[in-house]
Amino acid sequence: MNKRILTLLALLCAPMALLANNGIRSTIYFKIPGNPAQEIPLTLDDCGRYRAETGAELPVEIQRTTSPIELGYQLEIEIQAKETVYFSFSEELETGINHEEALFYLPGFWYRHNLRSPKEAPSFHTSDSWLFREDRLSTPLTTVFSPTEQKVVAVMRLDNDQYDALTTHNEGEVILSGKTSIGYTGFINRGGKSSIAYGFPYREAPTTYLRKLTLAPPVQAFQKLPAGSSIVLKWHVTERPAVDFADCVAKVWQYSYDTNKPQPLEDTYSVDFMKETLSQFFTQSLVREYPIKYYSGVELTTAMCEHKDLAEVGFVGRTLLNAFNALEYGEEVGNATLVSDAREVIDSYLQHGFGENGLFREVIQFERGREADVLSIRRQSEATYAILSYLNYERHHGRRHPEWEHRVRAILDTFLRIQNKDGSFPRKFRYDLTVVDETNGGTPSAVLPLVMAYKYFGEPKYLKAAKLSGQYLEDELISKSDYFSSTLDANCEDKEASLYVATATYYLALVSKGKERQHYVDLTRNAAYFAASWYYTWDVPFAEGQMLGDLGLKSRGWGNVSVENNHIDVFVFQFADVLRWLSRESDEPRFADLAEVISTSMRQLLPFEGHMCGIGKVGYYPEVVQHTNWDYGRNGKGFYNDIFAPGWTVASLWDLLTPARAERFLEGK
Repeated sequence: MNKRILTLLALLCAPMALLANNGIRSTIYFKIPGNPAQEIPLTLDDCGRYRAETGAELPVEIQRTTSPIELGYQLEIEIQAKETVYFSFSEELETGINHEEALFYLPGFWYRHNLRSPKEAPSFHTSDSWLFREDRLSTPLTTVFSPTEQKVVAVMRLDNDQYDALTTHNEGEVILSGKTSIGYTGFINRGGKSSIAYGFPYREAPTTYLRKLTLAPPVQAFQKLPAGSSIVLKWHVTERPAVDFADCVAKVWQYSYDTNKPQPLEDTYSVDFMKETLSQFFTQSLVREYPIKYYSGVELTTAMCEHKDLAEVGFVGRTLLNAFNALEYGEEVGNATLVSDAREVIDSYLQHGFGENGLFREVIQFERGREADVLSIRRQSEATYAILSYLNYERHHGRRHPEWEHRVRAILDTFLRIQNKDGSFPRKFRYDLTVVDETNGGTPSAVLPLVMAYKYFGEPKYLKAAKLSGQYLEDELISKSDYFSSTLDANCEDKEASLYVATATYYLALVSKGKERQHYVDLTRNAAYFAASWYYTWDVPFAEGQMLGDLGLKSRGWGNVSVENNHIDVFVFQFADVLRWLSRESDEPRFADLAEVISTSMRQLLPFEGHMCGIGKVGYYPEVVQHTNWDYGRNGKGFYNDIFAPGWTVASLWDLLTPARAERFLEGK
């Protein structure tokens, strides 16, 4: 009998013995308030029990169990306190991958080496080893990819708890004021090999990232574990093949999406109520005391939402797209005021909104007597997209605007003059077309109006230019998995780059047939995985007293912005349409599911009477939603920055709530 028991125990403990020798380094830290933390390296016995390497008795019992999952195992660690402690638990998994060649993917925050980012933001410019708190990431995992071995190793945290706690400090050793469920993850160079680091509660090293381009000293949090209580921590450890970094991102995103299974929110506001409420932004924000009429939606304070003397046609202002939306909606619901206001805005730009070479006056500050003399392909493209949408709508209602058509042709012909031979466009230039910023990250934004102009005017030259840009996107961005600098206020890896690329190739696919169409479908799918990776598959926790948590905000479906700007927002525009279309075209049901999660989740912070969400006026949808330990300068996690730009948030949500616009325009649906 004893022999049978020993045999059974040996069989049960065998996987643990294998695990003990696979290169996992384990450490626990204990902190006595007012004293430096004590670091205790751990060793694992044959049955998964942790011991201090020195043989000293620990004030906790730690037990590891594993269970198989597809392509790996689930790791479960239970820590039970024999006496009250303040603890921090850490592990490192050796991947065997050479650190020099390794590429890293931490969703929504780190791609490859983050070398497009400046040294003032997390990147290899500052260090080749990083630890991050999990709520910085759209999925709490670290991925290491070896291009030589075509191997992917990933560790993902599993935790359904929704706790966070306030701290009095953001650096050094900090004791939490209560319970948190936020751990940490990252990667470390150990003797030239990459290790994946993970643990609980959160740590950040070699620095923490407090606000835009502001690195600060590292932080390590300690959580209280009362005598007799326990905590269970879970991670997935997986290994899979991948032919390149794009394949790595796609497969790990699919796995993380399937594991987290984000569900659409059920009790969100209807499309009709959303539009009715958002339309109050059009009414309240209209400024008509200057020659150019516009919707004031830039540089506002969240508390007051006051008018500013700033008119902006694209990017964060989106005045012309808002005017088209107000016009279309006003006619749909019979609101004559919305219609007349919108026409007043559009007509004023026709009369006063152009500078040299027929280009839009992008940013005007009337009272301050300032006007942008450096233009951008992005703002010009977004304004042209809005006017083409307006012209197409008007033509379908029997109304033509020859002067606007002339203006649009002039703008697009200027586009053809500044397009580079490889199909790219400079990001910024002056009215005389001298280039100020050669960065080509804004190129995909130009594809949209070029394709639309081809369809509207029947001019092949516009499609030819769009396809040339499409070739550039394929050669330089998609094939290299290098999506950066699409936004105008940062130089780094960002969500908008891959999102705009996916939307551009989607537009090209809609006007193509046969093999060419399928080629654009494949390109769109490739870029869409990168864009999707910025959107949260889980709900980050908030502490009591942090407004967003008190409002019950679920972060699933919200997108992180960029490496520089580590907050979430509602930038989606037509990307949900791209996802639904791709789901049909490429048999990827996850894309349609994600579109529904995005569509429902992004409706949560709608300001209306009795539900103002910290915003001063009804319909002014918030912008800088600070969901992690980072701020744009004010307020921090759980709040907004005090300055925001609802001009673009209203426009983005309006596109989201008006499906298949591009398909109706380009395919006549």
